[in-house]
Amino acid sequence: MPITLPKPIKAYFAVDRINSANMAQCFTENAVVLDEGKMHTGRAAIQRWKSNASAKFDYVSEPIAVAEENGGIVVTGRVTGNFPGSPVDLRYTFVLEGDAIARLEITLSVSTSASEMPARW
Repeated sequence: MPITLPKPIKAYFAVDRINSANMAQCFTENAVVLDEGKMHTGRAAIQRWKSNASAKFDYVSEPIAVAEENGGIVVTGRVTGNFPGSPVDLRYTFVLEGDAIARLEITLSVSTSASEMPARW
């Protein structure tokens, strides 16, 4: 059964699938992304983060679950690609502001053990 995602989150996963060059447009001007222990603030930094990630590996993230938690929307995504340890489940915690993403934190889902995650992806 397909899951229903809010419009900005649905757009994030759709753009990630086909054209990461437009990824930053899913975010507010001063949005923050936390991934791999690093903070990326603002659309330009978010675009660099996404371009770098896309240049390293080919991958697809498929949303498999969604829940509301502590004022955010948590999406579990199954990430499959040509990276060590594929596939892994990642937890995407979104905070929305209107029709855009104000904050995104990406962490390892509890369903994936740390030993399954590549050292640097």
